[in-house]
Amino acid sequence: MPLLVLLLPAVAAGVALGPGAPAHATGPAHTAGPAHAIANGEDAVPGRYGFAVKLTMTGIPTQNGGRRNSSCTGALIAPRWVITAGHCFKTAKGTHVSRTVARLTTVTAGRTDLTTKAGSVAKVIAVRQSPSTDVSLAKLDKPITDIAPAQLSRKAPKIGTIVRLAGYGRTVDDDPSSVATHLQTGQFKVASLTRGYIGMTGQAPRRNTSACSQDSGGPYFTQRGDTAVLVSVVSTGPSCPHKDVDQSGRIDPIVGWITGIVGKPAPATKAPTTPAAKPSSAATGAPSAGNGRTLLSGRQGAEDDPGVRTVLAAFVIVGFGAVLALVLGTRHRRRGLQRSGVRRHRR
Repeated sequence: MPLLVLLLPAVAAGVALGPGAPAHATGPAHTAGPAHAIANGEDAVPGRYGFAVKLTMTGIPTQNGGRRNSSCTGALIAPRWVITAGHCFKTAKGTHVSRTVARLTTVTAGRTDLTTKAGSVAKVIAVRQSPSTDVSLAKLDKPITDIAPAQLSRKAPKIGTIVRLAGYGRTVDDDPSSVATHLQTGQFKVASLTRGYIGMTGQAPRRNTSACSQDSGGPYFTQRGDTAVLVSVVSTGPSCPHKDVDQSGRIDPIVGWITGIVGKPAPATKAPTTPAAKPSSAATGAPSAGNGRTLLSGRQGAEDDPGVRTVLAAFVIVGFGAVLALVLGTRHRRRGLQRSGVRRHRR
């Protein structure tokens, strides 16, 4: 059954209003219901998992010609790019599209508690759909530079690997008012692997910790020290809470596609060390790099002064003239000696 990012009371009247399920034929074959936000999870520690973002969609077209609002979860992977589920951007007929579909789509990052003003907010201005799994990339209108992006996993996780999920979705599947205002998190175990998807089952805080509505696109990740490594994003699954398998779009097979769009991540850098104190430019008489002159060799002295260069050039010219005169004089003297019959002895 398709992943419904939002279920409104109109469902009771037979109208499905969520963003919808993956339309790719390569998706996993199952008959599960909607995969939703984190049920039976726990509040994330304030300031943790700042790369986890909420995508808020205002004015999504419906099949009856109306408009609705919804949201997804995602992860910041570059200053101007967020990764989320592909079905978060689809038409009223369920077709995944490489463009925004709502009148306004915004991304909120670095805000563990949505009731505060912390973090950053940016608009989504472009979308790219993965050709092989339920994953999309959303481009922002301005860079977010004060939050460390999640890194991309380049290899498949092993079955049994423990990962963490973060999301801003519902905590109860059939209660639209249960949408979290505080980032939720939980631990999951890798249960299955297919070409484009990873199956996940809940581990902690409970065995039925599971994804729920509006967690679509939420990041499953491992951690290497303080660095989050993105493994997959929420796609589909049974109605929450449950103890069954949720499906998520794999990252490692599409890393090349992702980096081809967002660019390669900057290499990790070590913390700067404090260099030994050096004499100041005022104490040594050396000019500073900020004096508006280019330091090509890293050195600059009196020889760079135009007046000094002129004097040096004059000395070179005079010296060359003296050498030339000496050579010509010697030749003239040799000819004179030869004419007078005097021979030079070899030494």
